[in-house]
Amino acid sequence: MDLQQIDAKMLSKMFLAGAKNLENKKEWINELNVFPVPDGDTGTNMTMTIMSAAREVSALGENADMGSICKAISSGSLRGARGNSGVILSQLFRGFTKSIREESILTVPVFTAAFEKAVETAYKAVMKPKEGTILTVARGVSEKAKELSEDGVENLEEFFGAVLEHARYVLSQTPEMLPVLKQAGVVDSGGQGLVEVLSGAFDAFLGKEVDLSLAPSDQGASSVSRSASMEAQAEAEIKFGYCTEFIILLNKPFNVKAEMDFKAYLESIGDSIVCVADEDVVKVHVHTNDPGLAIQKALKYGALSNMKIDNMRLEHQEKLFKMSEKEASQKAAEETEKKAGEAKKESEAAEEANKPPKAMGFIAVSIGEGLNEIFSSLGVDYIIEGGQTMNPSTADILDAVEKVNAETIFILPNNKNIILAANQASELVTDKNLLVIPTKTIPQGITAVINFVPELSADENEEAMLREITNVKTGQVTYAVRDTVIDDKEIRKGDYMGIGDKGILAAGESLTNITEKMVSEMVDDASELISVYFGCDVDEADAQLLKESLESAYPSCDIELQYGGQPIYYYVISVE
Repeated sequence: MDLQQIDAKMLSKMFLAGAKNLENKKEWINELNVFPVPDGDTGTNMTMTIMSAAREVSALGENADMGSICKAISSGSLRGARGNSGVILSQLFRGFTKSIREESILTVPVFTAAFEKAVETAYKAVMKPKEGTILTVARGVSEKAKELSEDGVENLEEFFGAVLEHARYVLSQTPEMLPVLKQAGVVDSGGQGLVEVLSGAFDAFLGKEVDLSLAPSDQGASSVSRSASMEAQAEAEIKFGYCTEFIILLNKPFNVKAEMDFKAYLESIGDSIVCVADEDVVKVHVHTNDPGLAIQKALKYGALSNMKIDNMRLEHQEKLFKMSEKEASQKAAEETEKKAGEAKKESEAAEEANKPPKAMGFIAVSIGEGLNEIFSSLGVDYIIEGGQTMNPSTADILDAVEKVNAETIFILPNNKNIILAANQASELVTDKNLLVIPTKTIPQGITAVINFVPELSADENEEAMLREITNVKTGQVTYAVRDTVIDDKEIRKGDYMGIGDKGILAAGESLTNITEKMVSEMVDDASELISVYFGCDVDEADAQLLKESLESAYPSCDIELQYGGQPIYYYVISVE
């Protein structure tokens, strides 16, 4: 096939095919994570990131122009980005689309420049880029593209094929760049994810039959919490009867203040509000009894497209007809109770929003009933449910920011895989000062907020928190999901593992022994405090026995035991 250029329609098809191929391979990519923990989620994070963009691209239809497609890819992946791998992928798309959005056709030189811009943008987003990762594979793609372009290659089939082949070669070399990959016998999972995107896109270019249908989005944890599902609405008494959706093509500025005002208006006429804005496009979803009011308000900001209005009461009646009277009554009661709770929370949030903003506030990422209560008791204003196994997206963090009525907000990611998403969110907010405290663990987050002093300035508090979190050592105990060798430790599937800040400290068959051995690797002569947070799968009596054992082993240290309720990790332990 001697094709030397493609148009927007083909780009859309290639992108969707790349997204689908990644989605199909996500579980396999998850298994490539070096540490054999049950929350290896690179494939999941990258998939949720790209599918956020894919749904926006798909909604544009077949006749979308290059600018619209680029906008959908960039904004969709930016707001949907989860985890380090997802954020890096979104930055690759951001740079790539920025380079081509003014083009009408794409040729080898155009692709070459776009690959170069993608790599440049992604590297800038990472404070300390590490080779042997997705960044290395992306750079290999850019370098190969440049080589082919300089050699005069114009045929896109030859160009894409050679670029993909080289991407696979660079991926195969990642174990030579990162010893931990070589020891585990795997290639970099993020790099593999990028190769799957490129592979799917190339298949579409070659004309191979590809299923481009997209499953409905779950919108992430935060979107679900702020927007009742259609099914739930249909199974209970419906207050607002019309599900109204549309896209605003902006013709005037729509900054954070305008977005908040528009959302406030929507809340005054309905519920289940979802409003995602990015430069010149706003996606809107609202349940209301008068769709015309929402439409009239939206028209003040620009033209409308992709309009869709459904009568939920008719669907409600159809569902009730199929349900037994007992089932309907039970579900209605449950939904009524749920809505009452949500209404109370919304009322409290609205009341808080009407107050003058306080000087400083906190957002923390946490998971587990006990840990959530600890953060709340320490004065954290908003808790994002997430962390291990459930990395919140940039959009989730932005949603939390809206709910905190403060001039300066400190964000505690409490997980190294969430820091990039938090940084990305901080760049998107203009009406508040967002300061990311790069806490990599829950204990670091607790230490940070404990050291907050209201009388000090935001800068002084930031400096103090950054200093204090470096004094916290963290160990976490979980189990292995496969056989592997890491840090010269042979680990078998089902073994307990004690993981420290820089690697695996202990592994074996006894939970108590491994936990105690892990702690012994963390404690030194300067240690004064050992804090133990036990998870939802640990009996309190067993946790108490562990505390007594630690008290006996380290008489010069204070031992604190608290219920964390976290899943996956039996114990989270800090030493200070």
